[in-house]
Amino acid sequence: MTQLANSMNAFWMPFTPNKTFKAAPRMFAGAEGMYYVTPDGRRVLDTIAGLWCVNAGHGQPRIVKAIQEQAARLDFVSSFNMSHPAAFTLANRLAALAPGDLNHVFFCNSGSEAADTALKIARAYHRVRGDGGRTRFIGRAKGYHGVGWGGLSVSGLGHQRRDFTPLLGEVDHLALPYDRAKMGFSRGQPETGADYAEELAQLLATIHSPATVAAVIVEPVIGSGGVYPPPRGYLERLRQICDANSILLIFDEVITGFGRTGKPFAAQTFGVTPDIITCAKGMTNGAVPMGATIVSGKIYDTFMARTDSPIELLHGYTYSAHPLACAAALATLDVYEDGLFDRVGRIAGLWEQGVHSLKGLPHVADLRNIGLLAGIDLEPRAGAPGARGTAVNQACFEAGILVRNAADTLMVSPPFVIAEEQIQTFFSTLANVLQQAP
Repeated sequence: MTQLANSMNAFWMPFTPNKTFKAAPRMFAGAEGMYYVTPDGRRVLDTIAGLWCVNAGHGQPRIVKAIQEQAARLDFVSSFNMSHPAAFTLANRLAALAPGDLNHVFFCNSGSEAADTALKIARAYHRVRGDGGRTRFIGRAKGYHGVGWGGLSVSGLGHQRRDFTPLLGEVDHLALPYDRAKMGFSRGQPETGADYAEELAQLLATIHSPATVAAVIVEPVIGSGGVYPPPRGYLERLRQICDANSILLIFDEVITGFGRTGKPFAAQTFGVTPDIITCAKGMTNGAVPMGATIVSGKIYDTFMARTDSPIELLHGYTYSAHPLACAAALATLDVYEDGLFDRVGRIAGLWEQGVHSLKGLPHVADLRNIGLLAGIDLEPRAGAPGARGTAVNQACFEAGILVRNAADTLMVSPPFVIAEEQIQTFFSTLANVLQQAP
């Protein structure tokens, strides 16, 4: 019994090489501000905001207090034919924060659920308005939209799809709008590359009738696929093509939402308003799982006008608008409104300088940044793709810095509370690691 209790095998860890991890586990026992704390008391600078989500830093007192008080007052109530006041308060605050007329919020529990909800709403919207032939989705290479069947189907990361096929059949993918030879070491949005959007127009003209396409789904900034900001004019052109063909445009803002690019949503940073936004992660600062799908008035009103069903959308989750999650989200928005979004804009320049100070160091193949996001491509070792990225990750951890890698790409996204000296510490530490890495 003791051996079983001490075993790590009972926990099948997500997105983790379990055998490798359990041979040398990386464990944390606490967190505060910009730091995780290991069981032996070592402080590790968190440059990935937990997992793109702890935007306001760890252990924010207002968020902690809100969760504690809510748990004591109302631990749970369903939102199936009942609910609680905080759900409506939060929906109104999110609607006020979102761009354009995206003013209706459907709550869920994760970015994966938000993506699948958006895809279901898109298909159902066309059916309700009498255009049920629109069932096809168009995603993008290197896009990531979670692990649900729908989100995985429109994602463009082949290695994540491999073991689970066949997925949804009516899906196409646009090319990654990036060419390292022309756009390498970009600072912010690449100046060229808007013409990549023309692939959508060509697809509609030669392969699929526009009347079969329900929605195009993209991340405004590709996140888990390697941090690729959109070329100038690219998102604008996607919006034009979708409008011309009555196709919904979905922005997956699970990573970029809640200030990562300096605005509440990246849609506002780039001046392009989609029909649907999916969000999660930073909504509660990672403290309680929560996601949302935010839709335009046009979409919501279409459902509210239907007469063939008393329930306008037959979809939902047991924990939609969970009271603890709503309390965490409302407190998180309060923290953000104290100037954290503006702070991103103030320190983004210093962050960019740090990113591009790595140019010319051993193994650095490309650098990309926008807001408080960066992708750092390393040259792979001959015959061992991913080995260098993993080794650099481990060396950074041993030096007191937490980074994230996908194969040989490092992806960093620190909490917005990162201090200037911590930015300098991070990049000087990473530079030392790169100079010593084999």
